[in-house]
Amino acid sequence: MLKIPVIVQTVGLLTLSNIFMTFAWYGHLKGLASKPWWIAALLSWGIALFEYLLQVPANRIGYTEMSLAQLKILQEAITLTVFVPFALFFMGQPFKLDYIWAALCLVGAVYFIFRS
Repeated sequence: MLKIPVIVQTVGLLTLSNIFMTFAWYGHLKGLASKPWWIAALLSWGIALFEYLLQVPANRIGYTEMSLAQLKILQEAITLTVFVPFALFFMGQPFKLDYIWAALCLVGAVYFIFRS
């Protein structure tokens, strides 16, 4: 039987979790802007359920081989990786060079937290 490495399982689940999280947190700004906030909140909570159904096992799996700090920094790097395409393609936001600088800072954070 094929054994998928812990890091691959963790990154995969966290990426899927982040996709749901990003839509739950920001997707309503595009499609539900004219609706009352509580409708957006209820829809967002429904979407966020799927985020948690992926995020909790991802962190449990990842914690078998990574530290808490490594999981958090990994999560932040994945969040930016998911957020930028969402902002550009779904929300129609303009590309900013600041995305590159933020990504480089996160690459540094990943390097320092995983180097030991």
